[in-house]
Amino acid sequence: MAATIATSAPARAAKPWYKVLYIQVLIAIVLGVIVGSLRPDVATNDWIKALGDGFIKLIKMVIAPIIFCTVVSGIAHIQDAKKVGRIGVKALVYFEVVSTFALIIGLVVGNVVRPGAGFANAAANAQAVETFAKQAQAQKTVDFFLHIIPDTVVGAFATGEILQVLLFSILF
Repeated sequence: MAATIATSAPARAAKPWYKVLYIQVLIAIVLGVIVGSLRPDVATNDWIKALGDGFIKLIKMVIAPIIFCTVVSGIAHIQDAKKVGRIGVKALVYFEVVSTFALIIGLVVGNVVRPGAGFANAAANAQAVETFAKQAQAQKTVDFFLHIIPDTVVGAFATGEILQVLLFSILF
């Protein structure tokens, strides 16, 4: 009898729970809440704030290139025009459904929890929001669509204008 050769790859050993990324993120969130509630002086330390601000900046830095690469790669690998249309419709429906859920959750949380109530400088924040709302009212639909077209490709990436990056990646 001939010896049989195994063609299947050996099963991967499961990672320990503490090495799974989303578990690490959840642990970090819980530790942040504990430190913030027990030692607020440590939580408001300049270095801790700088660490958080730096993390947010790093995320903002990679958003535009990720969107560009994802869209360009996705369009390049689709060979049937009908698939492009179907994917576009699915993406639009998904965007609308998820946006509606996010809006509902935001409205419920905003009206029930009332985040930000009791801040001392609420009047200054209300004035800033009012100024922003007036600027938004002054913008016409034509201005909005013209703003989607970037002045330069590098400028769209540099300023983080996601709609401009998306338009460029579709045209690219």
